[in-house]
Amino acid sequence: MTGGPLAWTAAAGSHTGHVRRKNEDAVYTGRWLHVVADGLGGHPAGEVASAAVISSFQAWDTEPAAADPLTSLASAIQAASRRLADMITADAALRGMGTTLTAILMPASGDRVAVANIGDSRAYLLRAGRLSRLTEDHVIGNLTAGNPGWVAAMMARYLDGRLDRSPDLTLRQALPCDRYLLCTDGLAGTVPGATIRDVLATAAAPADAVGQLIRLANDAGGPDNVTVVVIDVDARRPVSLESAGSG
Repeated sequence: MTGGPLAWTAAAGSHTGHVRRKNEDAVYTGRWLHVVADGLGGHPAGEVASAAVISSFQAWDTEPAAADPLTSLASAIQAASRRLADMITADAALRGMGTTLTAILMPASGDRVAVANIGDSRAYLLRAGRLSRLTEDHVIGNLTAGNPGWVAAMMARYLDGRLDRSPDLTLRQALPCDRYLLCTDGLAGTVPGATIRDVLATAAAPADAVGQLIRLANDAGGPDNVTVVVIDVDARRPVSLESAGSG
C-alpha cells in the first residue's frame, strides 16, 4: 500500500519504566495517523485521559484531504477534546484529568506532513544525520535530560476537555529517507538528545530504534513511563507497521 509519491514504515512501543506503578502513556500507530499521549501524573485519571484521546483519534485515521491536512488534524484534536469534556460531564470524579498529545498525519498524496502538539511530548526529525526538534514544550520550567527535576515542571497547556486548549499545528515537507520520532517525556527527559540522534541515525529499522530508545530510558533509571514512535519515509517501499512490543 502506498500513500502517493511517498511511503512510510512505522513502529511503536511503550513501557511503564522502573518507578511508576502504572503506564499513563498511550500510543496509536495507524495507516495515516501516528499519536502519543501522556496522561498527567498527579492528576485524577491521567491514564483514562490519554487512552480516551487515543481512542478518539483512531476514528480519524482515514485518508486525509490532500488540500488541507492541518484541518483534518485540528478536527481530530477538537473531537478528542469534546470526548474528554463529555466524559467529565458524565463523571465528576474525572474532573481535572488531562493529557499531552503529539501527532503526525502522513500525506495521502504530495509530500506535506501535518504535526500537532500540546503539552511536553515531542516530535523530532532526523534528516541527513541532523536531528531537529519539531515541537515546543508547553511547560513552565525546563525539561532537562538526565535531571529528575523535570517532573516538577508545570504544564502550561494540555488537553483537559476545555475547548480553548489549542495545540500548535505546523505543516512540513517530507523527503525520502526522513526519520520521524514521537515520544513522551519519559524519553526526552531522561536520554540526552545526542544519544537519541545516534540511535536514530544508526538503527536499521524503526522497530530497532524504538527498542533501543526504550532500553536506554530504562537503563537510565526508568523514572517515568516511556513511549516512542519512529516513522521512516521512503518513496520506494510500501507502507507497513511494525511492533516493538510494550511493557
